[in-house]
Amino acid sequence: MLKSEIHTGLQAMQLEANDEQIEKLAAYLELLKKWNQAYNLTAITEPKKMVAYHVLDSLSVLPYFPRQGHCLDVGTGAGLPGIPLSILLPESSWVLLDSNGKKTRFVQQAIAQLGLTHVKVVQSRVEDYHAESSFDVIVSRAYSSLAEFMSTVQSLWRPNTQLLTMKTELADAELAAVDLSKIQMQTIHLQVPGIAQKRSLVRVQRRKS
Repeated sequence: MLKSEIHTGLQAMQLEANDEQIEKLAAYLELLKKWNQAYNLTAITEPKKMVAYHVLDSLSVLPYFPRQGHCLDVGTGAGLPGIPLSILLPESSWVLLDSNGKKTRFVQQAIAQLGLTHVKVVQSRVEDYHAESSFDVIVSRAYSSLAEFMSTVQSLWRPNTQLLTMKTELADAELAAVDLSKIQMQTIHLQVPGIAQKRSLVRVQRRKS
């Protein structure tokens, strides 16, 4: 049932995935549901909603990622959006970052069981995290305000790094807190099957001086 729902959703979004990738996405949701009974990782447990809000919502930003990038998921929680994205981007490398030990233990188990050798999890606050190499993309999903996100990843944000933050909507007050003279910003409206609420992706890069 999960595999069928995932396949239908991906087709509606015009995203390609092979049978093995769909199998892994379904296995991830099964694992999340199993661990959720003890660890309380997500409030969404109904299968159709899990497909929409966890898998399809995460993968709605896939077209904005390089195929072979080095990517960081800040505040990954139960591995979202990093695990679904990494499954469909097998040639990329990923760091999934969260300060919550309970959640990073689950993510570590999911990475191991799904055989995601190009993904690692780090338990740390983003302000305390020192990366071994620079990132092509830093992504967050409903992590914080745009200004706060930009501030907390400041030490990791290189001139060629793209920041992607997933939101329901970018409020005027949130936009007013950002210095647009130093960045290039684009807001992209997303459509996710099974989700009626507005979804958007804000893409930010430093202006080249």
